Amino acid sequence: MKKLFLSAVLALAGLCMGAAHAQAQRSGDIELTNIAEMEVSVKTPDGKVEKKRQAVEKAIPGSEIIYTTTFRNVGKRVANSISIVNPVPANTTLVGGSSYGEQTEIAFSADGGKTWASADKVKVAGADGKQRPAGISEFTHIRWNYKGELAPGKQGAVGFRVTVN
Repeated sequence: MKKLFLSAVLALAGLCMGAAHAQAQRSGDIELTNIAEMEVSVKTPDGKVEKKRQAVEKAIPGSEIIYTTTFRNVGKRVANSISIVNPVPANTTLVGGSSYGEQTEIAFSADGGKTWASADKVKVAGADGKQRPAGISEFTHIRWNYKGELAPGKQGAVGFRVTVN
């Protein structure tokens, strides 16, 4: 049963990563590549231990998964106003402070992507109906707005980490 659940978590995580999307205004075509990896400790021939990333094959509760979205301008013109949105996969919790992306402004949502704010300003309705700060486990989506222009053939990457619940 546990193995089936973990497979379902990975399948859902894979589906969520497939749901990532980007928009570019004005010109250019953006190609996205999504990967899910885990860090593992590997012993080198000289006996040292190094951390390396490998594709996720199996994850158990408590495992940390690293999601990376690479975006590349495959068009013939400069692309600007690029926005990339990724859902936080089901049955996972975002690792605080783990979202990254050079030359990007990062925002978060706790309502399925309807509203966006910096991590410390995301709000949800409390039991009393009043707005309260969202806990990191309530975040549903992450958005990166790329600042500047992406020339043809150039690429960038954004990403985040989650812990499997």
